[in-house]
Amino acid sequence: MTVSGEFKGETGPTLNDAPENNIRIVQVSGLVKWFDVGRGYGFIIPDNGMQDVLLHLSCLKRDGFDAPLEGTRIICEAVARQKGYQCLRVLTVDSSTAINPVERRPRTHTNVTPSSAWIRAKVKWFNRARGFGFASEGEGAPDIFIHMETLRKTAIADLLPDTWIYVRFGDGPKGKMAAEVRLSLEGGPAHTQ
Repeated sequence: MTVSGEFKGETGPTLNDAPENNIRIVQVSGLVKWFDVGRGYGFIIPDNGMQDVLLHLSCLKRDGFDAPLEGTRIICEAVARQKGYQCLRVLTVDSSTAINPVERRPRTHTNVTPSSAWIRAKVKWFNRARGFGFASEGEGAPDIFIHMETLRKTAIADLLPDTWIYVRFGDGPKGKMAAEVRLSLEGGPAHTQ
């Protein structure tokens, strides 16, 4: 497939500048994680579990689509770039699954001050689309709530169940709440972007 010279990567030269045999184009189907019209970009969460795909407004406009709302289903062709996958061509946009801004619950993330030392905890579950999850110090210990915003501070994109992490927590409105999260050197890696 020949790649259009009009498409420019986030930080690099046009795709035509790269040797064609080094370009690997993959078809991606997924939901829009978020999209900021002011910044002109957002991200798609692929259905197959691969890392998030960068989506530029210019790409959408070129292919005849408007800026999508969170939750919109998109099928596109993506290309691997230095910082991850980036949408090359938008094939279809289905807004029937989109969350309209009026229906969206306001994001209320409470920041807590850490009152604990670094403790080792196991991720029970984490849902990045919903933006939160829980970890546990062990049997009988109260769960530790982990908000997506806390992970973003250290560029952690996702946590996989049964992986070990280090957490400093404080008292949140409903119990223990992570103030800082770091990946453990033991127990397997967590997925990062």
